[in-house]
Amino acid sequence: MTESRTKSMVGGMTVLGIAGILCKLIGVLFTIPLTHLIGADGLGIFQGVYPTYNLLLTISSAGLPVAVSRMVSHCLARRDPRNAKQVFKVAAYLMGAIGCIFSVFMFISSDTLARHINQPESTPGFQMIAPCVAIVCVLSAFRGFMQGQQNMVPTAISQLIEQIGKVFVALPLAAAGNRISIAHGAAYALLGITIVEFLALIYMVILYLRQQPQFHKIEQLSSDPSMSIGTTARRLIFFSIPITISACIVPLAQFVDSAMLVNRMIVSGLTLEQARPLYGLFSGLVIRLINIPTALALSISMSLVPAISSAKAVGDRKLVESQCDLGLRFAFLIGFPCSIGMSLLAKPIIYFFYSGALTASQINEAASLLTVSSLTVVLFTVVQATSAILQGLQKQRIPMYTLAAGVLCKILLNYFLVAIPGVNIHGGPIASIVCYSVSMVPNLVFVVYYTKMRFNWLGWVLRPALATACMGAAVWGLRSVLPVSHLFTILEIGIGIAVYLGAAFLFHAITKQDLAAFRRVRRKHS
Repeated sequence: MTESRTKSMVGGMTVLGIAGILCKLIGVLFTIPLTHLIGADGLGIFQGVYPTYNLLLTISSAGLPVAVSRMVSHCLARRDPRNAKQVFKVAAYLMGAIGCIFSVFMFISSDTLARHINQPESTPGFQMIAPCVAIVCVLSAFRGFMQGQQNMVPTAISQLIEQIGKVFVALPLAAAGNRISIAHGAAYALLGITIVEFLALIYMVILYLRQQPQFHKIEQLSSDPSMSIGTTARRLIFFSIPITISACIVPLAQFVDSAMLVNRMIVSGLTLEQARPLYGLFSGLVIRLINIPTALALSISMSLVPAISSAKAVGDRKLVESQCDLGLRFAFLIGFPCSIGMSLLAKPIIYFFYSGALTASQINEAASLLTVSSLTVVLFTVVQATSAILQGLQKQRIPMYTLAAGVLCKILLNYFLVAIPGVNIHGGPIASIVCYSVSMVPNLVFVVYYTKMRFNWLGWVLRPALATACMGAAVWGLRSVLPVSHLFTILEIGIGIAVYLGAAFLFHAITKQDLAAFRRVRRKHS
């Protein structure tokens, strides 16, 4: 049983991880023509709107899907499909109502929100993306229900629909809007995002209706009483509030950054015309590139919550420990090479994606930001994994507090560092490193404490670190002798991956059991 559950979790991580990487790559590719269309200034407007949208979306939908996933997996582990279905129905109505409220708020407050970020021309953008909050809220309920069944494929496909739709819907709309003004180009791009989220919702609804006959075949073996609507709603809210607060902390910091960073750069001596493109480079390009490997972190966390909740529901402590160990091992295994590799190849990566859209000085500026910012990947990956473990153990308040402490440090550092002449936007990556470090360390301590596990220095840290060191040496050597070009960037990344995998096998960071699980996943989804 333990082995099959481990394979199931590895399968979920693999499906979501591959889909997440593809989505983030498409997202990066989306910004290239978007930058061509609306420029760095227009991208600054686009990114000025996005943190506010992301914050409202997180407040309205971040915690409930995790609560749905955990409660559904708990019910199904106890062979109680009746209450699992009840959880989903209540969550869908609840999230739909909350989403509509926030959508209306965003639309009618668009002028105020635009003035808050010191960009009055962003008002149409807020209006265009406002309906998206309600759409994604309902979409998230369907995703949580599927994830609770440990079926990650629907979530992965809906995410791909979102990203591919951006290219074929949002970009043409951005081009049409740009004929009016740069602000309208950014606003129409945001309208395209609203449209493609609606298409993703249609896909999930159709899939849900098609899978209902199969779900109804699950035999009701539990004698647990049927939960009322009120009881279900209270439990969903009880579980989701700490998770929502925790999930809102980073978007809240980004919301603060969207207003603060530009203003603090002006304090450092830059003009608005100089500061806004720098903010666009940092938030629109660098952070988007960092989000590519962090998609793997999100896949780990989404797979861990239902897996650990299911094991806890049946009282299988050994399975809980094995799932936690697997999640943390994969967090370091993925985070270390992504951080170091992206840091060493910062300039080639920026050049590869944006050489046609940015000037030479903008490429150098973005590369400098990415060199430091990429070091947050391993920290973020471990924070995500430990937060998911604690949520699965029903200790969801702990990651809320630790992340709040980290973000408070980030805001304070941004306030002081970005205002220093000569530092300006480069204070942002430093603040992020401190933020996730402050959150990661206590999270790890609490995971070890509550699972009664020992801290596996060898398996979690040392072996992946040694493999990463081998990869880093190879990449650094290539970077020292090869010029910056598209072909050589692909070569350096390919050799870096090959060296890392070889060293990971050599140092036993990747085991034969991992390979067996991945082979089964590939056969299952081929």
